[in-house]
Amino acid sequence: MEIEFLGGAGEIGRSAILVDDTLLLDCGMDSGNPPMYPLDAGDPEAVVVGHGHLDHVGALPSLLSGDARPEIHWTPPTADLAGVLARDTLKLHGGTYDCPFTEAELARVSQVSETHGYGEPFVAGGYEVTFFESGHVPGSAHVLIDSAGRSPASDRTRSDGGTRLLYTGDFHTEEQNLLSGTTARPDADVVICESTYADVTRPPRDGIEREFAESLRETIYEGGTVVVPAFAIGRTQEVLCICENYDLECYVDGMGKRVTELFLRERNRPFLRDPDLLRRAKGNARFVDGRDGQRRRIAAENTVIVTTSGMLHGGPAMTYIPEIRSHPVNKIAMTGYQVEGTPGRELLETGSAEIDGRVMPVSARVEQYDFSAHADREGLLEFLEAYRDAEILINHGDRCGAFAEELRADGFTASAPELGECLEV
Repeated sequence: MEIEFLGGAGEIGRSAILVDDTLLLDCGMDSGNPPMYPLDAGDPEAVVVGHGHLDHVGALPSLLSGDARPEIHWTPPTADLAGVLARDTLKLHGGTYDCPFTEAELARVSQVSETHGYGEPFVAGGYEVTFFESGHVPGSAHVLIDSAGRSPASDRTRSDGGTRLLYTGDFHTEEQNLLSGTTARPDADVVICESTYADVTRPPRDGIEREFAESLRETIYEGGTVVVPAFAIGRTQEVLCICENYDLECYVDGMGKRVTELFLRERNRPFLRDPDLLRRAKGNARFVDGRDGQRRRIAAENTVIVTTSGMLHGGPAMTYIPEIRSHPVNKIAMTGYQVEGTPGRELLETGSAEIDGRVMPVSARVEQYDFSAHADREGLLEFLEAYRDAEILINHGDRCGAFAEELRADGFTASAPELGECLEV
């Protein structure tokens, strides 16, 4: 089996891995400035997508240009999320370098889309493929690829004796409100493992949630307003569930509204740990219709506002933050990692941030909570313990080489492929 790393090697963003020039795993984009896309994948027969975040699916429609029509395999929530993200990218950046596809290419996605549940083997690009729940966001999957024998979808006979490749995608081992932690450990000869938080050990999730809720309640009691910048996919819904669990009123604004409704569609409810909890959380929240005048009135209320963007580089947060920034009784509660160079990171480090082109000092209190949906160091090591006899390839992280070296010191066969590297396994 030949594996080529077209993106996500030694970096976070634009994930894309090509197997035997036939099967592409993910096709994401790095939405930095400038954006970056995977290296050329050629003309794969099929694409398998692990989950619906921009860094794993953002460039996918671009594969459908010209006469190319590779099959696209994913779970139902991932297919729905990919559509929401692609339409948003077209709306914001269509016709520019920031959007790698056209409306026509996006329209073709539905023609080649095939959805699958967990534990249901299917054929893609000449391989038997099976999804397993990965605990990251609804619909996220570990992808097991088995090359044994002759596939009914291919004329080629696999001569490698049947390699089983496990692509972990992004995963979490701890229970969240939306999902249970992954317990899947399918047999594999080779494991491509993410390493986003390989150098972080978090306290228990329930303690972080309790501290977060108590902080919000304190600000409301004191007469303040809390703005909670949150990623639309997964994080917004987690925060809404916490508000429901702790009886905190809240508003929700931005793309998170659409994603919440998407998760509650009939075909996506089986991919949630507790669909009724999310339904109650949605009922507890008040949805904002998107008018700036309404947003300014809400910002003056004694309430919690959950809104995009999670790193303060766009979205309704651009209205809310200027409205609440000048009073120290107010609060901005960050819920995720802030990438270097983003306004969110600048705010945490300096107490001011560039919002809509203006540098604004912020007197409101700023706090950060780690609600990441990735496994931390202990979770990664616990997961990999099942694969001591496998070859481990580390990707999707800022320190892939260092983590691979640590694994080797612990007796694993591990390495960190470089961008563009092609390996025989």
